[in-house]
Amino acid sequence: MLIIAVVQDQDVNRLLAKLMEKGYSATKLASTGGFLRQGNTTLLIGVEQESAVPEVVAVIKEVCRTRKRVVSPVATGEQALSTYIPTPVEVEVGGATVFTIKVESLEKI
Repeated sequence: MLIIAVVQDQDVNRLLAKLMEKGYSATKLASTGGFLRQGNTTLLIGVEQESAVPEVVAVIKEVCRTRKRVVSPVATGEQALSTYIPTPVEVEVGGATVFTIKVESLEKI
């Protein structure tokens, strides 16, 4: 099984430490979020048994918390050409997006 977890940069080090503590390894890829265009990390976590997936997801839920943040929206299109002044808005950030995919084989070489 392949677990793909997209997490905020500020959660990734604690998450990796907790996963390694439980015996899971991960490949870390830098990525950028679409909405806020801020850094996040995509983890590729391979587990040999499907029964391990709930434990890995539980660790992700434990470590990756959502938080509130005030951001100023980016002006786009005609807004950028006018006198549009964006009003800061409060958004929820953090947490994780997790995908689970069945794979043909998993080999550690």
